[in-house]
Amino acid sequence: MSAGSPSSSSLGDSLARQVGSKRTTPGRGHDPELTRQNILAVATKEFAEKGYSGARVDEIAARTNTSKRMIYYYFGDKEGLFVTVLEEAYRRIRQIEATLDLAHLEPEDAIRALVGFTFDYQNSNEDFIRLVMVENIHQGVHLARSRAIQDLNVSVIHTLRDIYDRGVSQDLFRKGIDEIDLHMTISALCFFNVSNRATFSQIFKRDMTAPEMLAKRRETVIETVIRYLKK
Repeated sequence: MSAGSPSSSSLGDSLARQVGSKRTTPGRGHDPELTRQNILAVATKEFAEKGYSGARVDEIAARTNTSKRMIYYYFGDKEGLFVTVLEEAYRRIRQIEATLDLAHLEPEDAIRALVGFTFDYQNSNEDFIRLVMVENIHQGVHLARSRAIQDLNVSVIHTLRDIYDRGVSQDLFRKGIDEIDLHMTISALCFFNVSNRATFSQIFKRDMTAPEMLAKRRETVIETVIRYLKK
């Protein structure tokens, strides 16, 4: 997803106009999957902007032209809706990661491509960052309810393990690095650029969203990870 892609809010509004139904259960001529995706798009924005506690199912229902009962029909309750929003957020990033075809790149090039993608994706999807921050405020209690979250994220660990092992076997990367720790390092560097850019911009009087600042920071993050890996 690029910076020019439709936001979750605009996507939700567009889908809402297509759905245009207030039934409490799917009926004849009704597209259940369209309704479900519509609700998720609007709920993503609601939870990202207001957090779990501040988000209101009634507001989501109003913005999707559905009803609270229909939302509960699809997702069970508010927590079920939030868990599904989180799962979909992780599913999107992992699905795009899977298209990078990193196995055919040399190890260093593969790491550069993966880190660059992670930086670009997170920078263009602030709602994803906010959702993760919200769940961390709640100590991960909602993700603990998810049956899918581990399976959704195991792919990136397998990818990193493969790239790293190839780099070690070619005597490019130093030994002893754990792939989960590597994933955390990459995530932390890319995540912080979005989660803290408002405060950094205010404190240091630099526009952290300016193209030249983003390009410089992107390169810094990539080089930091590469130097951490190399012998």
